[in-house]
Amino acid sequence: MEEKNIVEVKNLKKYFPIKSGVLQRTTGYVRAVDGVSFSIKKGQTFGLVGESGCGKTTIGRSILRLTEPTSGEININGVDIMKVKKKDLRPLRPKMQMIFQDPFSSLDPRMPVGEIIGEAVKEHNLVPKSEYRDYVLSIMKDCGLRPYYIDRYPHEFSGGQRQRICIARALALNPDVIIADEPVSALDVSIQAQIINLMKDLQEKRKLTYLFISHDLSVVEHISDVVGVMYLGTMMENGPKESIFKNPLHPYTQALFSAVPIADPDVKMNRILLQGDIPSPSNPPSGCKFHTRCSKCMDICKTEVPTLQEYEPGHCVACHLYNKKKTENK
Repeated sequence: MEEKNIVEVKNLKKYFPIKSGVLQRTTGYVRAVDGVSFSIKKGQTFGLVGESGCGKTTIGRSILRLTEPTSGEININGVDIMKVKKKDLRPLRPKMQMIFQDPFSSLDPRMPVGEIIGEAVKEHNLVPKSEYRDYVLSIMKDCGLRPYYIDRYPHEFSGGQRQRICIARALALNPDVIIADEPVSALDVSIQAQIINLMKDLQEKRKLTYLFISHDLSVVEHISDVVGVMYLGTMMENGPKESIFKNPLHPYTQALFSAVPIADPDVKMNRILLQGDIPSPSNPPSGCKFHTRCSKCMDICKTEVPTLQEYEPGHCVACHLYNKKKTENK
C-alpha cells in the first residue's frame, strides 16, 4: 500500500512588505516564496536545494508558522495549518519540529543539556515526572550523546555535538515531521557525514519525515528520496532523486549540478556558467524568472510564466522547452 502524503504544500506565498518614508508606507513587496507547491510522503526525505536567498528557509519557517505565510495551503497529517488560529497551534507543535542551521545560537547558553532536551517534554506533559530523567537519557543515547553530558552546558561541546543536542531536542517530542534547515552546513565534512548518517538511522527507527533544506548537492543526494530545485522563490523542478540527478531537465538545475566537483582529476567538468546576477525578489522579471540568465531563452519565456508540469513519472519541470516538446509529441 502506498504511503499517504504527510505534508502537502499548495501555492504557498510569503511576501515581505518594503516600507519607506517617514510614515513607513508599504511601497512594494519582497516575494520570498512565490506560489510553491510540493508534497512529502510519510517516511520520506524531501531535499530542497537552490542558491542562497531563493526562499528555502522561508518555506521551512512558513510550514511551521514561525513566519506567517501570505497565502496558500499547508496540510500536515490532514490538518490545514493555515486555518488553525495561532493560540490553537500549541497541541500540534510537538508533531512538527525544526533543526536550525547554527546549533550554538539555537541553544540557550544558560541551560544544561538535560533541560534543553527536556524543556518541551515537561511543557507538553509527554511523560510522567518519575520517568522524565530516564526519558531524556534514552533520547540522548539514541542521538549518540553520553549520559554524563546531561548536566553540561552548550559551550562545553563541539559543533557536531551541539547539533546532536539540537536533533535530540527535536526528537524528544516524538514528531512526525522534522524540518532540517541546513543542519550540517556549519560543520566539518567528516562530522557532516556522522550527522547525516545519524539522521538516516533515526528516520528508519522512528519512521520520521524530513524536509531537508540545503545548498550542498552531494549531501542532498545522499539523504533525499525526492528533490526540489528552487530559484527566486519559485519551484523550478522536482521529482525522485535518481531522476533529478541522472536527468536534470531545467537549464537552472543543469547549471547548478554542473558546479558539483567530481573527485577524479581525469574527468573533465563541463561547467555551465550563468550570465548576470540574480534578479531582485522585490522586482522579479516577467515570464520565467530565470530567463534573464538562461542560454536557452525563447520569446515565450520573457512573457509567459511556465507552470510546473509532469514530464516523466513523478518528475515535474517548469520550463517552456518541455511544455513545447510535450505539445509537439501530441
